[in-house]
Amino acid sequence: MSKTRTTEEWRYILGNGHWEAFNMAEIEVAAAPWAKALAGVERAWLCWNVDPAWCLIQQKLVREVGWTPVVGYDPRVGPPPLVEGAICIDFNAHFKLPTMWMHFPMEFVFLFCDRLAFWHSDLLVRRDVMRTLADQFAALPDGATAAVAPKEGNLAFLYPKARRYWELVGCTTRAASRSQFENAAGWWMDIWKHPSCSADMAAARNGYYYDHGTGIRYWHKKCRGDVRLIAEKMVSEGHCTRIGNNNYVIQSPDNSHRDLSLDLAGNFDLMHVLQRVRLNDLG
Repeated sequence: MSKTRTTEEWRYILGNGHWEAFNMAEIEVAAAPWAKALAGVERAWLCWNVDPAWCLIQQKLVREVGWTPVVGYDPRVGPPPLVEGAICIDFNAHFKLPTMWMHFPMEFVFLFCDRLAFWHSDLLVRRDVMRTLADQFAALPDGATAAVAPKEGNLAFLYPKARRYWELVGCTTRAASRSQFENAAGWWMDIWKHPSCSADMAAARNGYYYDHGTGIRYWHKKCRGDVRLIAEKMVSEGHCTRIGNNNYVIQSPDNSHRDLSLDLAGNFDLMHVLQRVRLNDLG
C-alpha cells in the first residue's frame, strides 16, 4: 500500500473493489454466511441499494421474471424495504468498510452461489428487455459470463489495453468466477495486483486500464474465457448515468468516496425514468 494514503482512505478504496488494498485471507470467512443465505437459490439477481425507491423497483422487476432478488447495500444507505421472497445480505458484515460497491461480492461468486445476475443501481429496463436478459442469464452454461460491451469509437481497436466490459448488467456462473480468479482477470480494479498473479502474469497485465471490467475483457481475449456480450444500446434507454450526460451535476466526490445515492437523486426523477421505460405501474 502507498504510504501517502491513510488507513481510512484505503478502506474506502477496498470497498470499491481494488486488489491493492485487499487481504485475501479474510474472504472465505466473510463469504460463508453469503453461501448459507443463498443455499438452494438457483437464480439469484443482485440488486445493490443506494436509494430505497430505486432498489424496490429493481426488486419488483427481478421477481417478475422469476429470479430471486438478492439485496446488498452501501453501508452509508443501509438496507431497503424488501419485496416478498427477496434475500438481504450484509456483504459488509465481516469487513465493516465505510463504503461498499456491488463489485465487491461480484468478484467472489465462486465462493457463494452457482449463478449471480447483477445490474447497476442506476439502471431500469423495459419488461421485454428484462425478460430477454433473464432468459439469456438462465441459459448460461456453467463457465460463462454475460457482460455489456460498451459503445466505443471507431479507433478503439488501436488501444486494446484501454478497453473493458461493463458490469451495467450481466451474470456470472460459479465456474466462470473461479476461472477468472485463478487467471487474475475478474471484475476488480488493477488486475496486475491480483493475488493470483505471478510475476510473469503481472508483467503481461501491466499497462492495462485500471478500472472495473478490464479483467473480464482480458479473461475473454487472453484467457479464452466464455463471455456472452450484451450490446450497450439494448439497455441504454434506462441507464441513469453521468457518462455522456452534459446535464449531470456531480453531487459527491469523484473518487473512492463517491456516493451514488446523492448523484442519483440529484440528477434523475424516478417517476420520469419509469415513464420512459414503461414501468409506471411499479412506482
